[in-house]
Formats: sequence, structure tokens, C-alpha cells
Amino acid sequence: MNVEVKGAPLPVAICYLASGESIITEKGAMSWMSPNLEMQTKGGGIGKMFSRALQGEAMFQNIYTAVGGEGMIAMGSSFPGDIMVVDVSASPIVAQKSAFLASESTVVNELFFRKKVGTGFFGGEGFIMQKYSGTGKVILEIDGSVMMYELQAGQSMLVDTGSLALMDASVTMEIETVKGLGNKLLGGEGFFNTRVTGPGRVWLQTMPVSGLAGAIANYIPTSS
Repeated sequence: MNVEVKGAPLPVAICYLASGESIITEKGAMSWMSPNLEMQTKGGGIGKMFSRALQGEAMFQNIYTAVGGEGMIAMGSSFPGDIMVVDVSASPIVAQKSAFLASESTVVNELFFRKKVGTGFFGGEGFIMQKYSGTGKVILEIDGSVMMYELQAGQSMLVDTGSLALMDASVTMEIETVKGLGNKLLGGEGFFNTRVTGPGRVWLQTMPVSGLAGAIANYIPTSS
């Protein structure tokens, strides 16, 4: 499968499928497609449906297959930001929940639970994230713009909670308390930060959904 990402700030992923090739998409993701793509809607069993619900995804997914020749399907972003195409064949990745847009049928999607209670409660994304492995490409939505850093073994970075979009599965995470009571109460940065430690890549997003919602809320008049 070949993928082109075009447009900003509401990009679209245009996927080109070989004859007989399939793509799995989030429910309602399709924007336009060639007429030779056949669609099937599947849940994949109660366990998988429940797993997707915990990840913030729709319980049912659509599978599009190119029939009788090459096919094309385009999926638009649902939020101002970036669309990333990541090949997980060499290295599994872990992404924030609700990031999934589409993937090749050979990609394995499973729950990823953060083991430490503090990370789960205060890490900005809760206990549950998404792990992608297997072979092929996964297409993910990122809030705002994205920056990638590659951390060496033992190298760390402190990240504001909610700004971590995805990371290699080899990267570890811990939650750290902001030092100083005055810093906590007056600094405007919250009580906690996320420490990510290599080896591996981390992708950071500039405008989490929660941040955008908070910014917009300041301009919405309250009813009297």
C-alpha cells in the first residue's frame, strides 16, 4: 500500500491499493474512493470490540478491498493537525488512544496498559494506549503539529502531560511531580510531567485536544 498525505491544517491520507489488497479504517473515516473498492463492516468478536471501545475507537471497523484492479481511498482528518504514516515492520509503536485512522490488514492492534499507577492516573492519556506491531503501515491522527526526537539508551526528556503522541515500544515512561509548591500552584504547567527514556523515538504533538478545548472555552460566553 502506498500512502500520500496532503493538505493542512486538515490533511487527508490518500491510499493506493493493489488488486486484492485490503485496508482497515476507523468507522466513518472514508472521504472518497474509487468505485472498485468493496466494503465490509466487522467487529471481530466481543473481545476485540471491547478492546477498541477502551481505546476510544468505534467498536466496528470498515475493511475496504480493491477488486479487479488497483484502487484508491482517501481518509480525511477529524481534527486540525497532522496525519502520520508509520511502518511498524521493524519496530512496534505505542500511540495515544483515539489516534487510529487506518492500517494495512497485516498490522496488529492491541491494548497497551501502563504498568505504573502514577503513570496511568497522571500521564495525560490514562492507563490505556494502543500498541501496533506486525508488518505494514498504520495511519494515525496527531493533534496539532508533530516533532520527532530520537533518544539514546538512558537519555530522557520531560514532556507536558498530553503532549506525547506516540513512541517506539522500547521507550519507557514515568510520571514526575513538578518541584516546589509555588511552581505547582502558580506556574500554570500543572502538577505533573511525563519523563520518557530511550532508546527509541518519541513523537510530540503541539496542541492536544484538551488544550484546544480549553483555549476555545475562554471565548465561549456563559449563559446568565
